[in-house]
Amino acid sequence: MTKKVTLIGLGAMGMGIAQSILKAGFDLTVYNRTTAKSETLAKLGARAMQSPREAVSDAEIVISIVADDTASRQIWLGEKGALDGVKPDTILVECSTLSLTWIRELADLATEGALALLDAPVNGGPDMAAAGQLRMMVGGDTTVLEQARPVLTSFSGEITHMGPNGTGTMTKLVHNMMVAVQMVALAEGLNMAERAGLSLEQVVSIITNSGPASPTVKRNAPLMASRNYGEPGFSLRLMRKDVAYALHLAEELDIPLMTANAAREVYRIAGKLGYDDAGVATVFEVLHQ
Repeated sequence: MTKKVTLIGLGAMGMGIAQSILKAGFDLTVYNRTTAKSETLAKLGARAMQSPREAVSDAEIVISIVADDTASRQIWLGEKGALDGVKPDTILVECSTLSLTWIRELADLATEGALALLDAPVNGGPDMAAAGQLRMMVGGDTTVLEQARPVLTSFSGEITHMGPNGTGTMTKLVHNMMVAVQMVALAEGLNMAERAGLSLEQVVSIITNSGPASPTVKRNAPLMASRNYGEPGFSLRLMRKDVAYALHLAEELDIPLMTANAAREVYRIAGKLGYDDAGVATVFEVLHQ
């Protein structure tokens, strides 16, 4: 029997995920604060609802992908929130990048309501979401993951079970903290190269084919060198948020994150300079002032 799926959050990532779920043939209901995107998906076969509570009333699996703790808390616990409408035994899949503190609280609330939670943040952009090729890291019960797997594989090409609730979120925070630091280091390196009179084209060719050549560097070095950033993908605002969540986790673990602290300051300055909604590669502009 086709599982009944609800998706909450139709940003760039959510739209791609929704398209993949529909292509896989699942019965999909959607909710988004602004209705235009819901209406677009309704034309593709989804049902659009007016509140999270209404959207989840008949769901077997509820997937959320929103910006931050505040948005997640609002859709689950706010007025007409999803937790007021879900049936017992519903599987909640939180794909947003959130703080460990909030994920723990949400897991407790799920248990109290006879629900099951998977914290399942994803790596990859909107194109990968629409192609069904996101990489997912999951915290939660193995049996629950297997029940949800047919739906999750519709938009995820790789699913890694990390352990109990919270481990998916912690893995994503480690990942994004490292990306945040890499982006600042890349911007500093290219700024240094330019000030030294080096050919940025040559420098980019070298660093994208040698030691520094992570996928992050390969993707963003040409954007920084050309200062032609294209459409914003992952924003500086979201990167700053993720670094803050990682630093809160590090504080709980009583470990220093010296480079992450330095990177957070760069992202803070970026916000003050008006770059919050720009793509993360524009961090180069902050150091280029």
